[in-house]
Order: sequence, then structure tokens, then C-alpha cells
Amino acid sequence: MLKLHFAPNSRAGRIVWLLEELGLPYEINRMDFHPKDLKSDEHRARHPLGRVPVLDDGDVRLFESGAIVEYVLARYGKGAMKPGVDDPEFPAYLQWFHYCEGMVMPPINTIVVHTVLLPPERRDEVVLGQAQRLVGKALPPVDEALEGRDYLIGDLSGADIMLGHASFMCGRLGLISKDMPNLQGYVDRIAARPAFQKAMAS
Repeated sequence: MLKLHFAPNSRAGRIVWLLEELGLPYEINRMDFHPKDLKSDEHRARHPLGRVPVLDDGDVRLFESGAIVEYVLARYGKGAMKPGVDDPEFPAYLQWFHYCEGMVMPPINTIVVHTVLLPPERRDEVVLGQAQRLVGKALPPVDEALEGRDYLIGDLSGADIMLGHASFMCGRLGLISKDMPNLQGYVDRIAARPAFQKAMAS
């Protein structure tokens, strides 16, 4: 059985969401989002930087949420949630799948560090402002791509597992402005999915 090493409020939520959407059996090793768990010798043996998610599948161990999504879809998806290479939507699928970690999540990480994780005396308002401006530039193309669509390539796909989860986190951080109605509707649709709700409650 698949085993997911998980901490709440992290990218590991993406993987629970994916496994729930696919109806795959899995077990969770739930850890606190705290150095006592994530930086323990036990967990560093799974991930050299002490991060989540980590997926165990028999003798296979993977970290990096995007790699895990691709692996699960390729090995267990049976063609679901990923267009074939000859599908006209395949290029867009790849683009938005990787846009998540390339363009959206780096500044989100900085925002979380300088609003939540660091003590107030160590937060840098200049760095925070730069990150907020970067997100402000990264999200409008997603809003535009969602015009007339429920999900990034029409139907729910692995690209939504990646970028949809990131968009939801942007909403939580108050980063989706009123002039991005397509993106707000997208986040609302994702939040209403039972599989996503179970992932967020994990």
C-alpha cells in the first residue's frame, strides 16, 4: 500500500487530494509541521532536507510533490487526470503543472516565511513586498487561462492538483484580488470537491 509521510498545511496536501480523487488506498504517517518531527533523524533518512511530502511505494521512495503526482498518475492513474501526448491540451497541461513551482510557489514560500514562520523581529517588509508583487504578476495569467473553463485544461487534471492547491493557498493568504473572478471561481470549485476537503482535513 502507498504510504504518505505528511504534515498539515504543506504541499503534502496535494498528494492526499490526488490519492482521494483517484480512489487509491493509502496510509498516512502524520507528523507535526515542526522541526521535532520534520528534522528528526528518522525523517531525514526519508528526505535529506527534512521536508514533506514523501511517498513510499514498496521499495520506491519519492519526494518532491510534482514528481509524486507524475509518478502516481503514470503508475496508478489508468489514464485519468492526464492528457495523452497527442491531446491538444497536453502542452497546456505541462505548462500549468510546472508553472506552479516555477512561478507561484517561490514567492508564496517567502510570504509565509515573513508573515508566519519568522518571529516579528526577523521579518523583512522589503522582501515581503517583493514577494507579494511577484505573486501579483504570476496570478493574472492563470485567471486568463481559466476564462470559460472550470479547470486548467477543461477537466480536473494533475495540473490542477499542483496549481489548484497553490491557488487555494493564495486565496487563504488574501492574494486573489477582485479583478480575478475566474481564479476565485476556480478556487471555490476546488474547495467544494469532497476529495479536496478530505485532504485539507487530514
